Amino acid sequence: MRFTKMHGLGNDYIYLNCMEGTPDGLPELARRLSHRHFGVGGDGIICICPSDRADFKMRMFNADGSEGAMCGNGIRCLGKYVYDKGLTEKTRLVIETPAGERELSLLMENGGVAGAEVDMGAPVLGTPVPLALNGVEYTALPVSMGNPHAVIEAADPAALDLSAAGPAVERHPAFPHRVNAGFVRVLNRGELQMRVWERGSGETMACGTGACAAVCAMASQGKLDRAAAVHLAGGVLRVRWDEKSGHVFMTGPAVTVFDGEVAD
Repeated sequence: MRFTKMHGLGNDYIYLNCMEGTPDGLPELARRLSHRHFGVGGDGIICICPSDRADFKMRMFNADGSEGAMCGNGIRCLGKYVYDKGLTEKTRLVIETPAGERELSLLMENGGVAGAEVDMGAPVLGTPVPLALNGVEYTALPVSMGNPHAVIEAADPAALDLSAAGPAVERHPAFPHRVNAGFVRVLNRGELQMRVWERGSGETMACGTGACAAVCAMASQGKLDRAAAVHLAGGVLRVRWDEKSGHVFMTGPAVTVFDGEVAD
C-alpha cells in the first residue's frame, strides 16, 4: 500500500489514493498507520476518493480510528496532492466531505501547490457553556465548522496542562459526542494565540477548523476583528469571516513530507 505523508503547519496526515478502491477496515488502518512508534506516524489518515457531485471526496480518520467530518489543514493538503500527483489540472476545486462541499483555491508556486485558501462555509455558534477545569472556571463557546469545537479563552494557553484540560473538555458531559477543545488568547484586534486538543488525536500542532472556530467565537464576542492571524504551535493560519456571505475563509500552507509504502 502506497501512501504520502503531508502536513499543514505540522498537523500531519497519511494520504491514500482511493480513486480505484478503498481499503477495508479504515478505522483499524488509521490506528495502525498513525502510531508514532509502530506506524508511519500522523494525526490520522485521509482518503482521496471519487465523487459523483464534486471534483474529489475526502474521508478523514483520526489517530484513534474515529471518522471526522471535516479537516481544514487536511483539505488544503488534499488539494496539493491531487494537483501535484496529476489527478487534476484545476486550481479551483470542489471537495465533497461529510460536512458538505468545500471550495479550494490553490496557491501556486514554481509550478506546484504551496497552499490553499478554503471556503470553510458558515459557522454555527452555540450557547456559552460554563466549565470547571481543575478548580478554575471557564466559559466554552461552542462553534461548529462541520465538526464541533469548544473555544475557551485562557490567560496563558502555553502554560496550560493540556494533557489534563484537553480530555476533560473533549469528554465533558456538555458535549455528548465529544468536542475539539481550543484554548485561546487574544493578542490584539487582529491576532490570536491558540492551543488545540483534537478529539481522537490529542494535542496537534495546528487545527484549521479550530482556528476558524476561534476567530468566529472571539469576533462574535467583540474581542477580535473578523479577519485575524491565528498563531498555533506549527505556524500561522489566516482566517477571514466574510460579513456579506457569512462564510469563513482560511488560508495556509500545504507540504509534502515523503512518499512511502507499507505492507498490506
